[in-house]
Amino acid sequence: MATAEKISIALPPEMVAIVHGAVATGEYASSSEVVRDALRDWTHKRSLRQQGVAELRQVWREARQDKRPGVSTDDVLDRLERKYQAMVDAAGSAT
Repeated sequence: MATAEKISIALPPEMVAIVHGAVATGEYASSSEVVRDALRDWTHKRSLRQQGVAELRQVWREARQDKRPGVSTDDVLDRLERKYQAMVDAAGSAT
C-alpha cells in the first residue's frame, strides 16, 4: 500500500454532517474514505472538463482554417425566427 500523508482540512458544518452521515450509515468506513472518493470524483470531472476545453480549442482551430463560405448572419436569424414562430404557433394550437 502506498504511503499516506495526513492533512487537516476545515469544512463547514453542513459538509461535516454529510461526511459523518455517510460513515454512520455504513456507506463508507471512515471520513478519509469519503474525502478520497470525493477527490477521485473531482479529479475525474476536472479531467473531463480539461478534455472538453481541448476539444473545443481543436474545433475552433479547424473552423478558423476552414475557408469555405459560411452561412450569413441574416440567414441564421431568419431560420431561427421561423423555427421559434412555428413553435409558438404549435403551442397556440394545442390549447
